Amino acid sequence: MTAPNKPTVKVTQVASSIGRKKDQRETLIGLGLNKLRRSRVLEDTPAVRGMIDKVRHLIRIESAS
Repeated sequence: MTAPNKPTVKVTQVASSIGRKKDQRETLIGLGLNKLRRSRVLEDTPAVRGMIDKVRHLIRIESAS
């Protein structure tokens, strides 16, 4: 759960992890995504941004706040 007044980002998985490298599959799981069209609202931190950058071709990014 994110703290109030912290910037957040909404990520949605739009492509399958089948056939992807193991580290990309693990990154999706780390973001809380492991099924198509599953969304998560995450705190916008440098660590999360790095994970998003690693799998940017598999997800859609939206500004949640």
